[in-house]
Amino acid sequence: MTYEINLSGHKALVTGGGQGVGRGIAHAFAAAGADVVVNDFVAERAGAVVDELASLGATATAASFDVSDYDGVRNAVADAGIDIIVNNAGNAGPEGFNFGPFAESEPADWNRYFAVNLFGVMNCTRAVLPGMISLGWGRVVTIVSDAGRWGEPGMAAYSAAKAGAAGFTRSLARDVGRYGITVNNIALASIDSSGRIETAERSPEQEERFKRQMRNYIIRRLGRPEDIAAMATFLASPQAEWITGQTYPVNGGYTVNQ
Repeated sequence: MTYEINLSGHKALVTGGGQGVGRGIAHAFAAAGADVVVNDFVAERAGAVVDELASLGATATAASFDVSDYDGVRNAVADAGIDIIVNNAGNAGPEGFNFGPFAESEPADWNRYFAVNLFGVMNCTRAVLPGMISLGWGRVVTIVSDAGRWGEPGMAAYSAAKAGAAGFTRSLARDVGRYGITVNNIALASIDSSGRIETAERSPEQEERFKRQMRNYIIRRLGRPEDIAAMATFLASPQAEWITGQTYPVNGGYTVNQ
């Protein structure tokens, strides 16, 4: 057995791949030899990452679609030969986050979290799964959150959607393991996607809040896209063929498994 990860001959779809964690995963997969399909809701972001990968000699294509639109997802990728998918697209879609007490929220506030973080995962996975079953091999990796594992105040709908995605993974793993398909989650804490949060100028009050936040992490820094990309690349690899139905926190020790 070799421990060098080689994804040559595989085609990977990374949703939300136009920035942040998704961009980091797309670069890692390309470096491992995969043909990468970069999805983003904003076509220009997906195209920019494809240009970056092409400049490094990788094979990559852009696919701009809304993960919450099943027909659009299916039309874009159902016949694309995808055998690895990373369900990374998340957050709250173009409307952005609006956290607050659940008792002050309404169903309209919840819907966008479920549309992207749960139904988006199901839409994209459903679109590529028949191809994986036919091939007899596949990898499904979904990016979830510590909010879905442990809960966070003011984030009830988001936490519920992420927990739902994690539950979907566990059930799906039991469905498709017989076809050589593994299905796993990576749970994140806070990520400094731009690499500028830790070095940003802050007022004394802001600096004190930031220091308090860092004390929640055993490894006292925020996460970086490359931290997540390393785990995603391993879970997508042939070496991870006996790992399925699991959730792996990559979170600097923000929470600790028992």
